[in-house]
Amino acid sequence: MIAVKNILLPVDFSEPCLKATQYAVTLAHRFEATLHLLHVIEDPVVYLPMFDSYPLPTREQFETYAQVRLDNWIDLQQGEGLHIESHYRHGPPHTEVIDFADDNRIDLIVMGTHGRGVAMHLLLGSVAEKVIRRSPCPVLTVHSNGRQFIHP
Repeated sequence: MIAVKNILLPVDFSEPCLKATQYAVTLAHRFEATLHLLHVIEDPVVYLPMFDSYPLPTREQFETYAQVRLDNWIDLQQGEGLHIESHYRHGPPHTEVIDFADDNRIDLIVMGTHGRGVAMHLLLGSVAEKVIRRSPCPVLTVHSNGRQFIHP
């Protein structure tokens, strides 16, 4: 039997991530595992003159926003009985997810995938694909219109 004690759910607050959350919560309940929620904040590095009159949020504002959203990502009923930890990091999403998994002995990563078209994939790549290629543990990807668990 595989021992799954730590599950990582990268959270980007998207629809595919909502679907992946259902899988991660169900698996965390079944394995009595700790569920780690991780939001990666991509710091803005591009200077645009139009932002002179509209300042970008500070690093602390990004962190506060992430923490509030993470604290409310899983409702109380869904998370009842689970050990849930929320975290945020700054940097490229795929790198931070992989580093977090390494640093925290994650046994399984559950993440949503946007399923973008070929053109967008060639231009931008896929965070999920980069994580799958370099992950130190198994990765379960969930498409937003894929099958969901059926509870008896």
